[in-house]
Amino acid sequence: MRGTNIINMSCDPRGRYLEGIIDDTSKPGTCMQITPGSMLNNGRHHWEHYQAGADADPMIVAVLLDDPLQGFPVGTAYVSGSRCFLYVPLPGDELNMLVLGQQGTGSADAFTVGERLTRANASGKLIKQATAANAAEFVCLEHIDLPADTDGLVWCMRQ
Repeated sequence: MRGTNIINMSCDPRGRYLEGIIDDTSKPGTCMQITPGSMLNNGRHHWEHYQAGADADPMIVAVLLDDPLQGFPVGTAYVSGSRCFLYVPLPGDELNMLVLGQQGTGSADAFTVGERLTRANASGKLIKQATAANAAEFVCLEHIDLPADTDGLVWCMRQ
């Protein structure tokens, strides 16, 4: 992780900021999607974590930001039904993204500089790209060893 926020402001981000209503308890750094079939709430869409049919299914890349209105730190999950803040990054934007701990591996999860990462279909968190046929929306910018079976924030760049 680099800095204390999801977006690395030192890299001059160029993406788009969004607001909405969150329908789950995701943590900042999670990839999100518009909740299918939901109604607008005061002109804002409802959002839930990315739940495509398979890893790396093409959908909007919207990243859940930390909540500045409630003063929660980056690792604090949102409360379902509350206002949420998102960012749609452009290629080159640097963010601290939530990566999925590899359950049952029994060893630390290692991410290396240049490793390609994609969205996991059931959580919206990033995982290592399984095959070159899958899209990889992000590239890792740091070497980090996370504790086994533990999600963590990793400094990444949108590809």
